[in-house]
Amino acid sequence: MNKSTLAALLASASAGVLAMTGAAQAQTEGQAVSEPVPQAAPARSQDEIVVTARRREESLQDVPVAVTAYSGDQLAQVGAQDITYVAQTTPNVTLEVSRGTNSTLSAFIRGVGQQDPVAGFEAGVGVYVDDVYLNRPQAAVLDIYDVERIEVLRGPQGTLYGRNTIGGAIKYVTKRLGDQPAFEATAKYGSYDQKDLIVSGSVPLADTFRVGGAVARLTRDGFGENIVTGEENYNKDLWGARASAEFEPTPDIFFRLTGDYIKDESNARQGHRLIAGQLTGAPVLDDEFDTRAGLNVVDQEVESYGGSFLAEFNINDNWQLRNILAYREDESTSPIDFDSLQSADLDVPAIYKNDQFSEELQLLYSGDRLNGLIGFYYLDANASTVFDVLLANTGAAVGLPGLNAQTFGDVGTETWSVFGDFTYDFTDQWSLSLGGRYTSDERTSQVLRRTYIGGFSEFFGGNPTLIATTSDFNGSAEYEDFSPRASLQWQPNAEHNLYASYSQGFKGGSFDPRGQTTAAPDFNGDGVVSDDEVFQFMNFEPEEVDSYELGWKFSNGRYSHSLAVFYADYKDVQVPGSVGVDTDGDGVSDTFTGVTTNAGAATLKGVEYEGRLAVAEDMFTPADGLNFSWSLGYLDGEYDKFIDAFGVDISDQVEIQNTPDWTASGTAAYFAPLRGGELTASTTLSYRGDSTQFEVPFPLLDQESYTLWNASITWQGDHWGFGVHGRNLTDERYKVAGYDFVNNDTLAPELGLEGTLTAYYGDPRTVTATVSYRY
Repeated sequence: MNKSTLAALLASASAGVLAMTGAAQAQTEGQAVSEPVPQAAPARSQDEIVVTARRREESLQDVPVAVTAYSGDQLAQVGAQDITYVAQTTPNVTLEVSRGTNSTLSAFIRGVGQQDPVAGFEAGVGVYVDDVYLNRPQAAVLDIYDVERIEVLRGPQGTLYGRNTIGGAIKYVTKRLGDQPAFEATAKYGSYDQKDLIVSGSVPLADTFRVGGAVARLTRDGFGENIVTGEENYNKDLWGARASAEFEPTPDIFFRLTGDYIKDESNARQGHRLIAGQLTGAPVLDDEFDTRAGLNVVDQEVESYGGSFLAEFNINDNWQLRNILAYREDESTSPIDFDSLQSADLDVPAIYKNDQFSEELQLLYSGDRLNGLIGFYYLDANASTVFDVLLANTGAAVGLPGLNAQTFGDVGTETWSVFGDFTYDFTDQWSLSLGGRYTSDERTSQVLRRTYIGGFSEFFGGNPTLIATTSDFNGSAEYEDFSPRASLQWQPNAEHNLYASYSQGFKGGSFDPRGQTTAAPDFNGDGVVSDDEVFQFMNFEPEEVDSYELGWKFSNGRYSHSLAVFYADYKDVQVPGSVGVDTDGDGVSDTFTGVTTNAGAATLKGVEYEGRLAVAEDMFTPADGLNFSWSLGYLDGEYDKFIDAFGVDISDQVEIQNTPDWTASGTAAYFAPLRGGELTASTTLSYRGDSTQFEVPFPLLDQESYTLWNASITWQGDHWGFGVHGRNLTDERYKVAGYDFVNNDTLAPELGLEGTLTAYYGDPRTVTATVSYRY
């Protein structure tokens, strides 16, 4: 389907549905309509979701930004387990559990993101919990409980949300406490012996002070088995907790102190080999969730915790002062068996440690014609990664038993910014928004790479012999950026909102923690590799996106839609990669080096169309109804330049990774009053087109198009609630991540001797029953 045909179909679809709802439109002409932009999760057509996409509360209908929002009730109705669910019904969004982990997030929006979680690589999509930015992707696959709403902002959000929101932002907003005592408990039982219990509650201790919290215990057996260790593969074993206290001494002063804790002791998620072992001949297993991974020197474990303090002061009717102070910390250990065999061919135990302190001060103004804010943001963060790469088979082939290439990377970040964003209403119909953000970003990095013989290093219980130090690098760099934003908005009446916008975002530069300084080239050809050339080899600069968008939001009570057309110029794209290195000249790669450069440039353009139609009301009984909602995303992305690790432009051979050209979903939901409560039955089909795991296509590893079918039926009364949720009902097997260390044509090993080509899969068919009680 070409782009002109697509545009015609979208225009025809909108025009046709508008014609179907003409009568309802006439009835609401000139009236205020509090109707949300369409949501893919089932909900009554009159439900409204207020969002803070522009850092102030607004109806989705009024925001000149491509936003999809999900309320906590909507997510509960469809049985959503974690944050990755929203990608199934949000156009041009990919949210996946990162390869070899249980809770590290790989996020892409409109073709922009980052899937390598090691320190030194910045995310391309910002994740926020109660407006606190999560600086690292570890522990960012957030389980859904005690949530008020989730917002997905598409396109660069650099002005209001800062660095690393170059693709967009995801906002996870938890519930605030009520004025009355509240209690809720939800129990779930499902496939693979899933047993979840979530308990939350709050109580006012005085007229001005209230406390609350939530505890979640989430468990499930594995979808498969590690046939070497006997452990379950893809299981879940997690504790989670949140607590908050709110103090409101006057109507104009509000304080909120929150804390959260996660302990994930699920087994290591190991991969499925797609080819037979080339050294041992181990055949491919029949079940995609089974593995032969034999690495067990550390247990998989993730621990994350943090807290924030929010203070709001209403200075007068026009001005509000808001301050957000936060600290977070997490630590993960992970035994990643790249080759997924008992053979120690490419075994990578890893430790990640992250901490961050942030401070954000905002001054908000709200007037008759002018609304907006100015602010200051500061972040002091540290991220470290250490991992061994045990190449026992390669070492044995060259007489070096237990060959181990270790990488230690430590990255410090200190960044501050000042920003402002204001909207001026020239008339009741025309508005202009202007914003900008200046950022000063400093990165310091230590990269230490050492080669051992004798097995794993001291970090993982070993005592090997050091034979070489291939990197001992310390460097720092400062980056400055100004990110502007502008939008012109026309609202001819309460039903229509048309806008044109420009926004810019950037992703921070850094140092490749896997870079091997001894592999740095002699850039100027003078026969000496200088310190400046080593720095140039290890460092990569920020990348930047300029995005242009046209949008049309419509809502008349029965029908609503959000249509966005965008074009993005993606510059200085950071291209990370790894190449094998032969250190002794025997023709066999016995280690590897990371090579990351700003060698890419791409053009991204596409369309996003979301809608909801109240198909019928009072069909079988008074107050029942049938809704249909949908989302459609199309992205045409191509690299204009892509220089590989060997200096060759292969832009005609690469694709935008983790981004299908088509994404689509459709949800039909029927609701009706039943026995003092409300019955809701819904079914969703979610489609994703072909996508590549990495920029260079590899048919054996890449994922062909697929469709997921989910269905739910729930009943919610004043106190009790019941539900049954089926996900992936056709039991589709689809890849979400993988590793590739073989030649794409011959499948010859490029690192190790077994040939590493492994994949990780999305969840199989599951059915879950829920029961809840609240007052």
